[in-house]
Order: sequence, then C-alpha cells, then structure tokens
Amino acid sequence: MAALRNRPNLKLHLPLPLPAFPSLPPLPPTFNPSPRITSFADLETLSVLGYGNGGTVYKVRHRVTSALYALKMIQVSSSCDDYQTDCLHRRQISCEMEILSLVDSPHVVGCHGIFKKDPNSPDLDVAFVLEHMDVGSLDSLLRQSGTGNFSEDIIAKVASHVLRGLSYLHGHKIVHRDIKPANLLVNSKMEVKIADFGVSKIVNDGGLRRCSSYVGTHGYMSPERFDPGSHGGCYDGFAGDVWSLGITLWELYVGYFPLLPSGQRPDWATLMYAICFGEIPDFPDSASHQFRDFLSCCLHKDWSERATVSDLLSHPFVTGEPPAAQVH
Repeated sequence: MAALRNRPNLKLHLPLPLPAFPSLPPLPPTFNPSPRITSFADLETLSVLGYGNGGTVYKVRHRVTSALYALKMIQVSSSCDDYQTDCLHRRQISCEMEILSLVDSPHVVGCHGIFKKDPNSPDLDVAFVLEHMDVGSLDSLLRQSGTGNFSEDIIAKVASHVLRGLSYLHGHKIVHRDIKPANLLVNSKMEVKIADFGVSKIVNDGGLRRCSSYVGTHGYMSPERFDPGSHGGCYDGFAGDVWSLGITLWELYVGYFPLLPSGQRPDWATLMYAICFGEIPDFPDSASHQFRDFLSCCLHKDWSERATVSDLLSHPFVTGEPPAAQVH
C-alpha cells in the first residue's frame, strides 16, 4: 500500500501545524560502530533495494571484507526554499541518527555506520550503513506470495518477532510511528526485524509517552494519530504502534488493506472516514478465535482500551498456549 504523506487541502478538522524552529537543529556526532566503514569510498554499490522515508536504499558490498550491507542515502539540499519543511526534515534525520546510534536489538535492523557522503558538501547527504536483510520486506513477500496471504502460524511468528522489537524500543522510550509491512524486513534465517526510523521519536515526558505530530503512513495510523486534534492534541505513541501492528498482521492474513473492501482505492478521505469514524470490519470467519481476539486487542478505537505490547507478548496467539482457564 502506498504511503500517503501529503495532506490534501480538504476542509476538515485535522490541524497540522508545523513547529517554528529558530535555527536549523544540529546533527548529532557521527556514529561509526564499525571502524572499517567510515566513508562512502569503503563501499561498492551493487543495486537499488528500494525507497524509504525521504531516501533511497542500495545494496552495497564492503570493498575489503566483501560483506553485504544496505546503504540508505538521504539528501536535504542546503538551498531548500521551504524553511519550516527543511527544519522538520533535518530534525527527523537527526532523530533517526540518534535512534540508530543507540539501538542494539536482534529484533531491530542493525546500523554499522553513519556518515556524510561528501563531508565538504553544504548538502546533508547522510548515509546509513544498515544490516542487509536479504529476503526483503513483508510487503514484498505479500505481493510475491502465490496465495496472496500468510498462514496464521507464520503471522504468529511475525507477531512474536515484531512485539519483541517494539518491547525493546518502547522500553527505551522510542516510538516507531510507521509500523507496516514495508518496514518489517526478513533475512534468510527467517528473522523479522523493525526498520526505517525516519519518523520515529524518543519521548521524554515523564512516562506519558505523548506525541502530537501527524507523521507516518495514513493507512496504518490509529484514530488518535490520524486526528490528534480530536484527542486533546496529543496521543500515546506506544498505543499507536500497537494499532499499526494489528492492521499489518490483519493485512498479511487477508492479502489486502483490511479496513476497506478489496480493490478499493485507499485515498486520504476514505481512509480518514474508515479509521476515525467507521466501524471495524468483521474479522474473517476463517481466522481462529485466538487470532481474532488478538486483533481485537490491538484495534480498540479508544487507545486507552488497547492492549500493551507486554499484554500481547503473553497472548495465546503469540505463545501458542491455550487460554488460561477461568476460575468460577
């Protein structure tokens, strides 16, 4: 499903103010966990892997070790005419650099270096040297699948891996804000890892986990993220990640975006109605009770009623264990 990032000029109550920064935020210090990867010259470009938030991802090979990596290149021109947009973009890049320099989890795509492509250029041109996930994204696998969807057993394993990644991120006060099939990558060991922190955020608000920015991919936004103005202007970012995971797993099962009928165009206004005002469609009758209950736990319209990542890690759909017997 395409990422719908630009809000159309419709007269709806969805305020999207851009913050006014007095100056361009500085970039954090260069991060190089691997001393062998210190510049673009260390790498040989092999092919284009895809396109992420504001950047292109290449398959590259280290010229000395022959190790394979994914190189994400992001460019922000120093001559950008839109000052606020330029500030916001630079701030997001700075945040992504900080997050990738901090995270260290087997359930999150690893980073092996961050540097500028040309240190003498006034343009940003930041390069992220990332772990190469050789199988691809869940989105690409879904499109290539001969049956058009995944089995419950596979989805349960995906859920387990992603929930462990989210548990690590949330434990370090990182909100991803763009969980979707295209940002969940798979390697040859069939490990699923969270990728692309281009719109992520580190929350430091005394444990309230509040976010207010209207960023990410519209189809996977929770109601309070799609229209924060109707929820006091802010939302619980961790609960938003849980909603996005629920939509993602449901899509893997049915083979299409589940909040709309198969084949319907997911334009912005249609998505807004389906997410913010429409009823959650019935889960497929073919799905097990445990899977339907898991999705229901993820997709409460009221974020305060939504399950937490910790709750979901112990859900029978993920653990494979039967529900605990109720004591009467």
